[in-house]
Amino acid sequence: MRLDRFLSENGCGTRSEIKKELKKGAASVDGVLVSDGSVQLPPGAEVLWHGERIDTDPFVYYMLHKPAGVITATRDPRAETVLDLLPGMRRKDLYPVGRLDRDTEGLLLITNDGPLGHRLLAPGRHVDKVYEARVRGRVTERECRLFAEGLQVDEELTAMPARLELLRTDAKGEDVYSGVRVTIREGKYHQIKRMFAAVGMEVVYLKRISMGPLVLDDRLAPGESRRLTEEEITALKEL
Repeated sequence: MRLDRFLSENGCGTRSEIKKELKKGAASVDGVLVSDGSVQLPPGAEVLWHGERIDTDPFVYYMLHKPAGVITATRDPRAETVLDLLPGMRRKDLYPVGRLDRDTEGLLLITNDGPLGHRLLAPGRHVDKVYEARVRGRVTERECRLFAEGLQVDEELTAMPARLELLRTDAKGEDVYSGVRVTIREGKYHQIKRMFAAVGMEVVYLKRISMGPLVLDDRLAPGESRRLTEEEITALKEL
């Protein structure tokens, strides 16, 4: 690929803007300053733009600890998106695999590997997604059984069998809350909130902690991200 095209596709500016910056010495390839945008990039080349490295790998993978208040989208003119949280230069072809509601936090995979993303989201794959939640109400064996049997949520949704585990119960004034862990194998719109609403409970906090073999790194604070390790990428591809 030509250098100027590569820089444009990675959000460095328009072709004309990049041409001007190249003349100022903004780019280097494998440690050598390059002012000609028509230069072809060799495989595995290290490209720096104003001193910052830009990925030349065909596929990249990021783990993001999505915070509440940020929308799961590639772009939005009025709100902060999950892609806005990635540091430094980022490729235009990145997208989040699946979605988390605006007020939900936790694990989100961001990549440009379309085939992998499709496999993880395909309904027939039944990839486990594990959430921790805090709900208003006392979770009992009844709710765990209903979730395990496959819950009739509403006229539009009968949820597949899911695993509901009670972690703790506590009270705040006259209100009783339950801390739970939920494992689902599908990802319908507002699914966990709708499932609890169907049994008369309200979700007040929701966090995804894993998706298939990928587990949220507890060293990542909300809003922080990191590249996946080779082991994590291999585990996802073998799923």
